[in-house]
Amino acid sequence: MSSSENLSIRPFYLKTDFLILTGLYGLLLLALYYSSLQWLVLRDWVKDDYSHCILIPFIIGYLVWEKHRLIDTAVSRPSKKGFYLFIPGLCLFWLGELAGEYFTSYFSLWMLVFGLCWIHLGWKKLKIVLFPMIFSLSMFPLPNFINNRITLELKLLSSKIGVMMMQVYGMSAYREGNVIDLGFTRLQVVDACSGLRYLFPMIVLSILVVYFYPAKFWKRAIVVASSIPLTIFSNSLRIALTGILSQRFGAKVTEGFFHDFEGLMIFMFTLGVLLFEIWILKLIFPEPKHRKSDKVEGEEQEKVEEEAAQGKVSFLRTPQFIVSIVLLVITLGLSQGIEFREAIPMTKSFDKFPKKIKEWEGDRQLMELRFIEELDLTDYFMADYKNDSGKAVNFYVAYYESQRKGESIHSPASCLPGGGWRFKQAGVKKISLEDGTVFPAKRALIEKAPVTQLSYYWFPFRGRILTNAYQMKIYNFWDALTRQRTDGALVRVITLIYGNETIEDAERRIQDFISDVQPVLRTYLPE
Repeated sequence: MSSSENLSIRPFYLKTDFLILTGLYGLLLLALYYSSLQWLVLRDWVKDDYSHCILIPFIIGYLVWEKHRLIDTAVSRPSKKGFYLFIPGLCLFWLGELAGEYFTSYFSLWMLVFGLCWIHLGWKKLKIVLFPMIFSLSMFPLPNFINNRITLELKLLSSKIGVMMMQVYGMSAYREGNVIDLGFTRLQVVDACSGLRYLFPMIVLSILVVYFYPAKFWKRAIVVASSIPLTIFSNSLRIALTGILSQRFGAKVTEGFFHDFEGLMIFMFTLGVLLFEIWILKLIFPEPKHRKSDKVEGEEQEKVEEEAAQGKVSFLRTPQFIVSIVLLVITLGLSQGIEFREAIPMTKSFDKFPKKIKEWEGDRQLMELRFIEELDLTDYFMADYKNDSGKAVNFYVAYYESQRKGESIHSPASCLPGGGWRFKQAGVKKISLEDGTVFPAKRALIEKAPVTQLSYYWFPFRGRILTNAYQMKIYNFWDALTRQRTDGALVRVITLIYGNETIEDAERRIQDFISDVQPVLRTYLPE
């Protein structure tokens, strides 16, 4: 039996050295990312927004298996260039462990796997499975602060377009944020109706469809890009139909079987439109007829097989393998051997926060338990403070003793718009205190007709004052590494602009209150 024949009956994935290689890497990566993978499977994939992700590994397995003959005949040329991804992947591992964001860990794992494939297979063979490798990113949920922002924007956009459709139909509908008032009932556009639940699966499905669609890149790009506005439009149509049907059949169409069935029909409708779009593109812009094959034929095939037979080198003897294993073992040892347990600072309970601060008299408010569980905070204080003239300022502070993976502060920028508030004149403003201290805060004029309010908020972070989520992630990583701390807080102050006053009057009132409350607040938040 010739060497080329022997090569053809010994599939790539049954070689002993390859099995040992993948086994070692698999065990090390599983040990490194066990907590992240556990969270991915048991927490992220059970969420309705990302329940489709559980199918992605099976799809990837099929896509790779479909190419196994081509992979077998291609020559493996180990390349050191794979370390361009492998080394940053290890760095991201520590960033994910310490900064409190699971997506960073997921992306780190993907970079390591991609880098290892590049190191041992070479770019020529890696290109054969390049699409499945890139497609595998779709099984990782987005970071929480990005996911929440997209969900909010989609809810607002879907409800806005849905109300327009109902008004065109002839219904009387009014929208406040993601709440639609129909007169006879009010519809809440919750996460299930946000469109995110359909948007990501439809994007994934459109990518798969165009992968099997033999056409030029620009045609495929059109199909994938169109899935986004099409899904948003379809979801808005669903909201409009819910409002129209609820007028005829009552509130039962907004929940249970009818609600889920509506969603399924809208999803199938969207898929049908995408397939129709592909048919139209084929009809208007036909592709030249030619037979595309993954097989290398004739002399070229013999040359490839001969080169593969002569160039077979054990993966286990390459210096790249030794370096990769050593780096993974060191990383695993450090992650298990170094104490990264958080140092939780001592704090005063907000139950003791004063209700009287200089001229301000406070009336404490309590949140419902379901909101406290959703926010996942450690302690909080919320009250309406009134000055001598009877004008009020709403004060809210939430403290989080840990922001490790899966836990993070909820910004007002992702909460208030959902209640119908529109942000105007938003930006960062410096606040000066009586002791000469100056710190930044996010300032915004928020409106929900006929009410206008002035809002300030900031994030006290272990002796710093931050104003955005990206800063928080960076300092969470650094302080977790150097101080074993990820605690932090959100402070929000809002005041109504009364009918007989100007924005400047409200500005003076809110800054006076901040100047009075900040020295007291410092004694409750750890530095």
